[in-house]
Amino acid sequence: MAFYTILFSPCGGTRRIAEILEREWKEEQRICIDLCDLQVTKSLLYFKEDDTCIIAMPSYGGRAPQTALQRLRVIQGNHASAILVCSYGNRAYEDTLLEMKERAQESGFVCRAAIAAVAEHSIMHQYGAGRPDAQDTQELNVFARQIREHLEKDAACELQVTGNHPYKPYNGVPLKPSANQSCMQCGQCAAQCPVQAIPIKHPEKTDTDRCISCMRCVAVCPVHARSLNKLLLAVSVRKLHKACVTRKSNDLFL
Repeated sequence: MAFYTILFSPCGGTRRIAEILEREWKEEQRICIDLCDLQVTKSLLYFKEDDTCIIAMPSYGGRAPQTALQRLRVIQGNHASAILVCSYGNRAYEDTLLEMKERAQESGFVCRAAIAAVAEHSIMHQYGAGRPDAQDTQELNVFARQIREHLEKDAACELQVTGNHPYKPYNGVPLKPSANQSCMQCGQCAAQCPVQAIPIKHPEKTDTDRCISCMRCVAVCPVHARSLNKLLLAVSVRKLHKACVTRKSNDLFL
């Protein structure tokens, strides 16, 4: 038996949540599979029936990232137990868990539990700022213990999560990072972009058609040369204020 985390976390918020949950299985061999890595799609990955896997990714506009779901296709679950984890930026996660569940099942996983947890918004950092915080950590630790107890019961029941069919439409966001004159053309952003939206030879540019606004390039730039249009960002902050201003909860599904 091994314990895996299958992770899509461009800016680290989802990773922090997954790491909190992983502590409950500290005695198990733990392996992380990074879906942000383009090499993941190069070969099929197989699991065993007695393996346990956290499948973790952020919610983008109430949907699961299509890039992450596509890369999940190359993984063969073989009836391994899956714990679905979606992080969301203190607004709503809507159809994300349902979409994750259905794709995981298509890949052969048995979905046994799910969590929706708040992380700091990857674009508008004032929403969910500092989360997961100490209160979240305590709650997620309790969730992890409950999930482990649930898995040990070996109960084969259908996991029910929130979400609707058809999934809500999502066409991305108009906020796309670009580089300013501070860009050193070091290429770190291009090397780490999950969707190759930044040309290796011209890292100061952005292919806006490919870009999924995951903000990884902004997070990894060593000189903070990449950013969003300030006016568009201010408009988006104001637009989402009512939906994001109050503290949202972490939710557990068994």
